[in-house]
Amino acid sequence: IINNYLDGTQGGVVDKASLSGMHFRDSKRKVDYVLAYHYRKRLARHPPGAGSPESTHGSASSALVSNGGTGKGRAEPQQQDGGQHAPEEPPGAEVIELSPLDTLEEEKRLQREEYERNLVEAGLEIEKDPENKSQGLSFVRIHAPWQVLSREAELLKIKMPTKKIYEITEEGGILKTLNEIWCKLTEPLQPQVPQQENTNMKSLSYPFSREKIYLYNIKDKDTFFDNATRSRIVREILKRTSTKARNSMGIGTLIANNVYDAAYPLHDLLYREWARYGVFYKFQPIDLIRKYFGEKIGLYFAWLGLYTEFLIPSSVVGIIVFLYGCITIESDIPSKEMCDQRNAFTMCPLCDKFCDYWNLSSACATARASHLFDNPATVLFSIFMALWATMFLEQWKRLQMRLNYFWDLTGLEEEEEHPRPEYETKLLQKKLKNKNITTENSNEDEKEKLTWNDRMPGYAANFGLILFMIMLTFSAVFGVIVYRITTAAALSFSTNETTRSNVRVTVTATAVIINLVVILILDEIYGAVAKWLTEIEVPKTEKTFEERLILKAFLLKFVNSYAPIFYVAFFKGRFVGRPGHYVYVFEGYRMEECAPGGCLMELCIQLSIIMLGKQLIQNNLFEIGIPKLKKLFRKLKDERTEPKEMDTNQSKDPQQWDLDYTLEPFTGLTPEYMEMIIQFGFVTLFVASFPLAPVFALLNNIIEVRLDAKKFVTELRRPDTVRAKDIGIWYNILSGIGKLSVIINAFVIAVTSDFIPRLMYQYAYSQNGTMHGFINHTLSYFNVSHLKAGTQPENSPFAQDVLFCRFKDYREPPWSQNQYEFSKQYWAVLSARLAFVILFQNLVMFLSVLVDWMIPDIPKDISEQIKKEKTVLLDFFLKEEHEKLKLIESFIAHDKQKHKSGTKGKRIRAASFCQFNRSQKGSFASFSSQHTEV
Repeated sequence: IINNYLDGTQGGVVDKASLSGMHFRDSKRKVDYVLAYHYRKRLARHPPGAGSPESTHGSASSALVSNGGTGKGRAEPQQQDGGQHAPEEPPGAEVIELSPLDTLEEEKRLQREEYERNLVEAGLEIEKDPENKSQGLSFVRIHAPWQVLSREAELLKIKMPTKKIYEITEEGGILKTLNEIWCKLTEPLQPQVPQQENTNMKSLSYPFSREKIYLYNIKDKDTFFDNATRSRIVREILKRTSTKARNSMGIGTLIANNVYDAAYPLHDLLYREWARYGVFYKFQPIDLIRKYFGEKIGLYFAWLGLYTEFLIPSSVVGIIVFLYGCITIESDIPSKEMCDQRNAFTMCPLCDKFCDYWNLSSACATARASHLFDNPATVLFSIFMALWATMFLEQWKRLQMRLNYFWDLTGLEEEEEHPRPEYETKLLQKKLKNKNITTENSNEDEKEKLTWNDRMPGYAANFGLILFMIMLTFSAVFGVIVYRITTAAALSFSTNETTRSNVRVTVTATAVIINLVVILILDEIYGAVAKWLTEIEVPKTEKTFEERLILKAFLLKFVNSYAPIFYVAFFKGRFVGRPGHYVYVFEGYRMEECAPGGCLMELCIQLSIIMLGKQLIQNNLFEIGIPKLKKLFRKLKDERTEPKEMDTNQSKDPQQWDLDYTLEPFTGLTPEYMEMIIQFGFVTLFVASFPLAPVFALLNNIIEVRLDAKKFVTELRRPDTVRAKDIGIWYNILSGIGKLSVIINAFVIAVTSDFIPRLMYQYAYSQNGTMHGFINHTLSYFNVSHLKAGTQPENSPFAQDVLFCRFKDYREPPWSQNQYEFSKQYWAVLSARLAFVILFQNLVMFLSVLVDWMIPDIPKDISEQIKKEKTVLLDFFLKEEHEKLKLIESFIAHDKQKHKSGTKGKRIRAASFCQFNRSQKGSFASFSSQHTEV
């Protein structure tokens, strides 16, 4: 059903348009892969009597022209490199000197001819477009016949369904009842796509083998291998087919050398039940996604879907925590004390000379807003989110194993990857430089590889540039700090009362926006730098290249995204000093300090704006806009470079390969995973300061799933199918973020929020066990006469009335012997903070390990099914072999009987019974199932 749906034959109705765009000109052979290239014919004049470029393919770029014929001319350096001599000039031929551009074009043409000739020798069938213009775009369409598909499927050990179908044992009892109820409730959320009639039955799969071809359920050889498998097989052949010119190994090297522009399979379906925003509330058709794009991309969308589903409970709990803050804001005693104007807390000036003394009640709004996120419920929410992250990872491992079973990935072996073209080029350069290695010793050449010393310059460049990029990020953060300090000082000089009263809000808002812009710019730069750094390392395989790229990009983007947030959470206001002994950044500019309500509110603002800004601009607008701009730019470039000539062979309606060529090439899943991993960090790392982070992440991901789907099927060329058992290194990164989030949230609660000071006051210092008097307890006294000369407020109307001002810290009063030193309360609170960090971290880690231990990685039913499948497979083999043996024995006995009776006939070898016969309808059937006919 799924294969027919993907082939465009749904319900028996064949889409004629799709047939014409997906097949050769004979409308029978399917296009499995497409190669695209730009050609340019020679611009030199032809002698009288010579064939024109329009009538002769070879004469367009040949060096010798004779009566419309073509020959191998002098301008073939690659022939001489290969040890062959150019043929002698035929009589009557005229030598035409080629320009350097024509020589390069001729070399590319010869490489294409050799490569395509080698593909035909490998068994592939090719259809080419005629080159009817002086220059333009041409396509090579490739079809893999049955012989090639069966041979390569055996080499690649591709699991294919056999004739044996067995029943999947379902869990009984209450779990089965709950599952049935859940399926009934979620029925409207299921995508309207074809499903198997009986989902309790599964075909037994086994690696394809031509010797055991009678085992497989082959009804039609054209549809036995689905489109994704066919394109994967052709891609493997393209990667290993080589050419003598420049020692090119595979299609990757040819594309890198601009011999071909692109190589891609064709799109054959757009998911109406997946890629539209109107189906945002529905589940994804994961099985169809896997059938269409392969296991690697299927696992990504399965992971994204599970992550989005897990955000629902965390969003609900986050909203409850936020509502708790809203409900209890009126009963919060510290906020009421701060807002009560009868409590005349005269605070010390916020800046030198130009700032006056001020009343703490003016910061009432900030204090009330801080309570929304700084309340006891956030501590419980932090514990919940740590356990949530652990449960999410455990559930993903279980889902991954379930998908591995149903997608026949159990026991999947690591496939040997072909070396990257860049690695082969570097290795070839090393061989040419090394004069001790002779070309005769082929064994040594095979063992030759790049050593650690060869990569040393790349490693040194990586270390230096990554260190420089991290320092650049810290410099950007420091630059924003300087901006805040200088802007706050400048606005404090203003004569406008409104401007001076809103200094903190103005500076905070503009600084966060600057931070966001810097992060977005550096993110794009770091992505390009990480790719370049990985390339100069020259990794051998694509898998190694991808893993190293991921680690570099994640390190740079992690530091870039979270550096401003780390500063506000753990460093801002910690190194301010005290009145009379402030710390100055530059002369006259004091280090910035937190608001009277603490830095948690500013941390919340910083986190929310950066998170929402990245999601809206980078994850959505960039994803939609950049591919469209690139597509438009490529189209304009092609229109500008290609001459406006009539192509008689081109149909009015563009074919599928034309449409797919205009799409953006698929560059991998790294950008998709990266944006989700960074978002996962926002959701877990600082959730104690922003409980609504899961809500905004959920809203973004609902759009993100459909946006990625739309991008994959309408904006990107169809990717090559890649088999994978898991999400690779991304799981380790997620696990690391989950563990780091426990430590960071412990420090946010203990250091950034007022949770510990409030707890200490209520149970250690309060006379009646309530929070009354907490604000006064956290404020220290300072004698204004101790201010340094030149720092006192100028023209202050309160200067004569103020003897002492207050500042937030635990210090000894001016009448103490150890004036302005840290008080006993400071050390008691500091000890309580550290004790809380240790207790919180160990408690949450213990609960996480407990959850990990309680939830098995492999579901019990899947574990039993895997064991059952092995038994069923063995029984199936024995039964088929037994039937085959009985058939052979009966035929031999019959043959002996005929021989004894003198009947003459042809002896048929017993081995032929293992082979397939083609029926009149073109389908295959084994002798074991047609013994009556024999």
